[in-house]
Amino acid sequence: MTAAIHEVADILKQHWTSVVENGMLNTWQLRTLNAVKDCRTAALGAHVDGCTQCGYVRISYNSCRNRHCPKCQGIQREDWIQKRHSELLPVPYFHMVFTLPDTLNQLCLYQGKIIYGILFKTVWRVLSSFGKDHKWLGADMGMIAVLHTWGQTMSLHPHLRCIVPGGGLTRQGKWRTTKSRGKYLFPVKAVSKVFRSRFIEELKKTLPDEMNPQVVATLYKKDWVVYAKRPFSGPQSVIEYLGRYTHKIAISSYVCNCLAKS
Repeated sequence: MTAAIHEVADILKQHWTSVVENGMLNTWQLRTLNAVKDCRTAALGAHVDGCTQCGYVRISYNSCRNRHCPKCQGIQREDWIQKRHSELLPVPYFHMVFTLPDTLNQLCLYQGKIIYGILFKTVWRVLSSFGKDHKWLGADMGMIAVLHTWGQTMSLHPHLRCIVPGGGLTRQGKWRTTKSRGKYLFPVKAVSKVFRSRFIEELKKTLPDEMNPQVVATLYKKDWVVYAKRPFSGPQSVIEYLGRYTHKIAISSYVCNCLAKS
């Protein structure tokens, strides 16, 4: 990918008066855009970087450190990826995705904190119960999970991506590999049904006013999508993939350049 010629900050600077006066943005959104506009410019001040060996001195402008800034997320993304790499074990891993049906989109928009909290909790409970079941493994498992709330077309598409080791620790502290010997983790159809059932039950407890019989019946009719595959190029590739999303900006400088060419 070539370096961006046009940046989001350049567009904001050029049209800042229109951005402020259009009346469609709230104060939080304006503060965020202002931070992106001023990132690594004199507006945010500067600091001095110096080499104690050669005496070279360089003045660097400060970053805004806003999570929506395309300039700031690159370094944080690499830092996140390196930390996740250091946590990997020398065992087979599986890439799993738990997707919520579009029936819950409205609740996700207005009760996101609750819904996504239930999602993390339910996925972990499902994986743990399958792992502890001696039919499948009989050991304690672990996972790295990342929430994605929108898809490539910027539409709401909540799903939890997980990197799951193909085994776990027994009560004696010994490592036990899944009975499939790395070919698959657990049967996805069974995992999907348990995931659906436990998620709906948790919703009924947490948001009883929203879970009328019609909504519950609709949710049970849906096939809840669960994906589970062993990555051919290893867990590192999945972490690299997830890293692009954990710190991904909705409108990046790359997107700006694509729009400028079109």
